[in-house]
Amino acid sequence: MHETASRAAWAGGLLLAVGLATGCRDNGDGAAAPDLIWGKQGLLDGQFQKPRAAAIDADDRLYIVDMTARIQVFDADGQFLRSWRTPVSENGRPSGLTFARDGRLMVADTHYYQVLFYTPEGELLEEDAIGGESGQEPGQFGFVTDAVEDSQGNFYVAEYGDNDRVQKFSPAGEFLLQWGGHGDEPGQFRRPQNLAIDERDRVWVVDACNHRVQIFDGEGELLEMWGESGDAPGQLYYPYDLVLDGQGHVYICEYGNHRVQKFTLDGKSLGVWGTHGRGPGELHNPWALVRDSAGRLHVIDSMNHRVQRVAGF
Repeated sequence: MHETASRAAWAGGLLLAVGLATGCRDNGDGAAAPDLIWGKQGLLDGQFQKPRAAAIDADDRLYIVDMTARIQVFDADGQFLRSWRTPVSENGRPSGLTFARDGRLMVADTHYYQVLFYTPEGELLEEDAIGGESGQEPGQFGFVTDAVEDSQGNFYVAEYGDNDRVQKFSPAGEFLLQWGGHGDEPGQFRRPQNLAIDERDRVWVVDACNHRVQIFDGEGELLEMWGESGDAPGQLYYPYDLVLDGQGHVYICEYGNHRVQKFTLDGKSLGVWGTHGRGPGELHNPWALVRDSAGRLHVIDSMNHRVQRVAGF
């Protein structure tokens, strides 16, 4: 059934733009235009209803979850491969996807107060789940947004709501420590929407409603903080996702500014990609982004129900 629906979707024009053989071109304002745009609104395989999180594996396969609680898998050119759904979704849908170091897909099952683990083929590993109980005590969760793993196998889980904190768990899923709290003081959060771990095991947090980035060590000590509300280069407005390229840069997806911005690791803006709209190179509330092995960014253009791919800028 998936194969048949996928063929129909592609025959109906799922690819809105084909990849340019020469790569990115200039869009007229000095910014690189996307070399590929794919997806459209719908319920068939390969279509989306407000896609809101993404992860990419070692073979450049994209895993994307949308508001139907479907996790769809694509190759780097947007070809549909397979899909599955989270067990329940009446209360809400997942809002974070990340790969663990062993290849398991971690799903922030936001409104069910837990992190689920899947094989890349979609098999739920029930015994690996972290959390599952609503509350403010250690090991309980509010609305889970994302989870990441450090080089020692420890997990960090972010949550918003009354808690607005990050919790750290052992490789076996045992609670170790927590930090944060609701507020705008250094070390506090207002919707820590997404996490990343760098090569030094520092925990990067996009503090969405405080319009900033905070960086911590593995014990929750605040190391750096930068960003302020605004739409000028260097400012942020509802940053929802971030990607470290391992070359001294961080790319941040701004839900509120309808753009992706490139920074040095200490917060200096190096460029902006995207403006508000529905055309190529335009975005409408982008929720997430991933970077593939060729250095290309795949931007989850949520309210346009599509993905745009652009060479790193």
